[in-house]
Amino acid sequence: MAHAQSLDRIRRTPLSRRLAGWLDTVFAFALITLAVGVGFSAPAEAQSSSRPFTIAETGRGYATLQAAVDAIGAQRGTIQIAPGTYEQCAVQDEGVIIYTASEYGTVTFARKTCQGKAALVLRGLGAEIRGITFTGMAVADGNGAGIRLEKGALNIAYSRFEDSQQGILANNDTASRIYIMRSTFSGLGTCENSGGCAHSIYVGNYGELTVRDSRFERGTGGHYVKSRSAKVIIENNSFDDSAGRGTNYMIDLPAGSQGAITDNWFVQGRDKENYSAFIALGAETVMHSADGLVIKGNEARFVPGLTGSSVFLADWMGARVAMSENNLARGLTGYERR
Repeated sequence: MAHAQSLDRIRRTPLSRRLAGWLDTVFAFALITLAVGVGFSAPAEAQSSSRPFTIAETGRGYATLQAAVDAIGAQRGTIQIAPGTYEQCAVQDEGVIIYTASEYGTVTFARKTCQGKAALVLRGLGAEIRGITFTGMAVADGNGAGIRLEKGALNIAYSRFEDSQQGILANNDTASRIYIMRSTFSGLGTCENSGGCAHSIYVGNYGELTVRDSRFERGTGGHYVKSRSAKVIIENNSFDDSAGRGTNYMIDLPAGSQGAITDNWFVQGRDKENYSAFIALGAETVMHSADGLVIKGNEARFVPGLTGSSVFLADWMGARVAMSENNLARGLTGYERR
């Protein structure tokens, strides 16, 4: 029922906004691809089942994802991945690479991590992920992720991150942006290991984080979205904590952020490590102003049958936040200065 309600909200989104989201994605990837002007000119080679990773620009197939990444090197290229479940991982040190399932939803990377970090460790100029599932990532320090982003731009669309310690973990890169759309984050997060808490999405001091038309559900610890980005756009997503276990905030902006949190749907579950707020602002060391942050048109409630009390926005900064048109359930205080 919760998922259906979330989809209904997406369908009711004005066409102009949906088109704007699509154009944002196209434009963002155009920027990073234009930054690398070198292409391929090698002859085409037919793909075979023993070479499921094919570079679209050459038609040449490779047995491993890492071999395909290394073949692109500092250039730009698209790796088309044949349907299947792969216990493989890869490290991208340079270039701009699109990683795409040849048919969305048919490609899964499971359980295997590189450098004790993630299935994809990204530190090139940019990367884009399309239609891929990441599942079962776990490492000794508790930060096993589908994607570890160490620098560069990142776009993600139509992908799934599930049943891992962390979905996406990003370092600091104030000159770059992260754009996530129409993706699902399920069964993620933990605070039980030496690496501190892991979250569904955990972003360091990036220039901008955008999350649109995506679903967060069934968290297993930590926060659903934690970001130290200077700017966030979190729009038209569903945060369904009804089956969560030991979770904290839906959105945590611990360093302060500007931007907008709009038209999202939130439900807080019964099993919370911290039930005191849905959104937290400036709870740690403040790095950015949050003046002008817009929080508008959201719907927030408790799971059916739960009578509780909480705060929709807990603010440690005393920021000049623009809050309006939020539909809050009984027992929810709209704003609290902490």
